Amino acid sequence: MAKLNLNRVPMPRQDPKKRGKNFNEVALGYSLEQAKEEASRCIQCPKRNCVTGCPVGVDIPEFINAIREGDMPEAVRMLKSKNALPGICGRVCPQETQCEATCSLAKKGAPIAIGRLERFVADWERANVGAAKPIDPPKPTGKRVAVVGSGPAGLTAAADLAKLGYSVTIFEALHVAGGVLMYGIPEFRLPKEIVQAEVDYVVSLGVKLELDAVVGKLATVDELLNNGYRAVFLGTGAGAPMFMNIPGENLNGIYSANEFLTRVNLMKAYCFPEYDTPVKIGRRVAVIGGGNVAMDSARCALRLGADKVYIIYRRSEAEMPARREEVENAMEEGIEFRLLTNPKQMLGDEQNWVVGIECYEMELGEPDDSGRRRPVVKEGSEFTIDVDMVVEALGTRPNPLVASTTEGLETTRWGTLVADEETGKTVKDKVWAGGDIVTGAATVISAMGAGKHAAADIDKFLRG
Repeated sequence: MAKLNLNRVPMPRQDPKKRGKNFNEVALGYSLEQAKEEASRCIQCPKRNCVTGCPVGVDIPEFINAIREGDMPEAVRMLKSKNALPGICGRVCPQETQCEATCSLAKKGAPIAIGRLERFVADWERANVGAAKPIDPPKPTGKRVAVVGSGPAGLTAAADLAKLGYSVTIFEALHVAGGVLMYGIPEFRLPKEIVQAEVDYVVSLGVKLELDAVVGKLATVDELLNNGYRAVFLGTGAGAPMFMNIPGENLNGIYSANEFLTRVNLMKAYCFPEYDTPVKIGRRVAVIGGGNVAMDSARCALRLGADKVYIIYRRSEAEMPARREEVENAMEEGIEFRLLTNPKQMLGDEQNWVVGIECYEMELGEPDDSGRRRPVVKEGSEFTIDVDMVVEALGTRPNPLVASTTEGLETTRWGTLVADEETGKTVKDKVWAGGDIVTGAATVISAMGAGKHAAADIDKFLRG
């Protein structure tokens, strides 16, 4: 019996000193030889725990085996039969807490690098257009379904419904499709051409895409249902920022991460002056928060020319919700982590520009509802950090527009929609919802899983 290889093939990456000054992708991807070497580590175990750990149920051992055999068209077919957005998932999904966490090798050493192999297959297909086997077109059902929002939940629901023969229209409020994939995630982590290629694939399945179409203004959900759509899926995400509500928060030079990242990513401030979207960057920038959005904001500020960038987080590194890889990348790039630190107030000058943050030192108490230890203020520990720009990355909540213009939907006190966890069915007849609009800000892959489950339930409902 062959000896188990417990060491994964490392991902080639840009050098930290160079990448901190450009917006090119940090991870460079496997070569075919590296992908085959990594795929050969898979022991093809009968239990298939990795499939159970995948929110969209990708046939992971099969697509990995196809890579090992060198049958790339088959690897593409296996992967895309369950996942319409593999180039995105391979880059930004937290595989380490999902499919890779349940890999049999994880008990002894490094699990198979499932995400890296997924990315490799998606990139191979883009580089070899037409080489993969086309999907047989479905028999049309003659029934129309509306999908509101073109983020990961909406794109997945639309793709699955189109493959089942439904006539699907996506209504997207912005001028480009992709939702948070376009406005929220920076180029160095998820190149926009990858997102657009995956959107094009969904459109190639027969999905109609309407841009600049704000449901709630252009038409209400009820109007869509009265105009021939037999079901509506709401995947509008969570795009409204949350704030700390502390003194000085309205000073100039303080951004929400939503505004900052939208300007940088969607409006291409990182290409200024080629794109006419200037974004003011301070010399000393503080980013408040410990999730992926905080890492993205801090790393963007660094690339846009800040001399010093701080992450201010009220718990310790162990409690940070950001992906381990993103925390490591930020540290390698020279971002300074001020942990167990929480802002008390923002300090301004006579022109109302932020010049500093007065902070408390924190210590960790008993665990709270999230299972993480609750941060407690150390009395008399106040100190000041000098900054001239602040980005608040404290989480998001759904925009209330759809809920406020749709009678019969139920919302929680956080503004999220109430929907069945398994099916995405809301309390309103013929309306489903999934992704961040239901869960609050979560992962791309969990939103895709929600879109997939809702599409299956819509199909069940429309087939009676």
